[in-house]
Amino acid sequence: MMCSEPRSDLEGRSVARPWAAELGQVSRLAVFRALNLGDMLCFVPALRAIRAAWPEAHICLIGLESARPVVERFPELVDELILFPGDPAFPEKPVAHDALPGFYRDIRSRRFDLILQMHGSGPQSNDIVGRMQPKQWAGFIPAGAAAEPHLLPWPDTLHEVHRYLALLQHLGLAAEDDGLSLPVSAEEEQAAKLLALRYGLQLERTVCIHGGARLASRRWPLERYAQVARSLGMEGWHIALTGSEEEGPLASQLQRMAAGAGIKVEVLCGQTPLGVLAALIRKSRLLICNDTGISHVAAAVQAASVVIASGSDVRRWAPLNERLHTVLHSDPPCRPCAYDVCPVGHVCALGVHVDQVMYEAHNRLSASDDGPKAMAHTSYAGAGARV
Repeated sequence: MMCSEPRSDLEGRSVARPWAAELGQVSRLAVFRALNLGDMLCFVPALRAIRAAWPEAHICLIGLESARPVVERFPELVDELILFPGDPAFPEKPVAHDALPGFYRDIRSRRFDLILQMHGSGPQSNDIVGRMQPKQWAGFIPAGAAAEPHLLPWPDTLHEVHRYLALLQHLGLAAEDDGLSLPVSAEEEQAAKLLALRYGLQLERTVCIHGGARLASRRWPLERYAQVARSLGMEGWHIALTGSEEEGPLASQLQRMAAGAGIKVEVLCGQTPLGVLAALIRKSRLLICNDTGISHVAAAVQAASVVIASGSDVRRWAPLNERLHTVLHSDPPCRPCAYDVCPVGHVCALGVHVDQVMYEAHNRLSASDDGPKAMAHTSYAGAGARV
């Protein structure tokens, strides 16, 4: 529930009520967040807080088609997905220029009581929300600007989950629960088991490796993943290579590089819709991956992971539960990076070494007693950081 009572400061002076408490009835509410899978999973705690504050409102997400698999799992939080045609300032999708006029006409005709700008720091996204012409709006403004009751300067030092909760708290909403979640159906659990059975994978002995990422600069070198897959396979672990259908060729290349006598490495790319992928990861022993959407899937289903963060802002994106997730990264001065292809030799990725990943993988795998016994290993003291 939002805070609606008048407040006093420590000396008893009257302080204005939170901005959200002054809105009156909110029947039609939209959230602008046109981002992809991992970004949406990190946003679920904020959606819970929004629904708790306005339980009777019709809540729309103005977002991308890639958000649909997440939105469909939370019908209690989001009533409708309105597809955003894109904007030249946003790299997530090509702009559908022909669809933009009709999109804005439709949004304006709905006369939203409130739109929450929860896409980014504001320079472009606030203008987009302004063109939607809601009755009221709230959101972020660039860091360093003066806060207003409905505007919060971009909290650049906060984790991705916490910065959106911070905005809601600024507006006067109760928004403390930062736990991720991702519902998985019994049918999806069964589909994951059948997929594993088809490929001869024993899930209690399976390590999932996800070598892809949307940006090439976010991918740890494939030959290093191959060394990890081969080493774990020689210890008796089954290796499942996950990814989208488009990442199939990359996974097949990794499979060939890791191949060896008695080593089981299977490519599952394109065969795991979101729920099946989540179930597969949860039932497997470990996920080793780049810092991309799959990392947030593992966090949402409480599956153990070793994440190799190349180029990304670790402070912003590392999984919050350090008991389950280890993040490895090096810290060249050029990160965080938004390049697709690194222009300076991919030093952030090369700064994380195979023996580091193996050491952390063994730590995770030895956390329970079943499955193959991990090979004896010595402690590693290297340059990469563990978060």
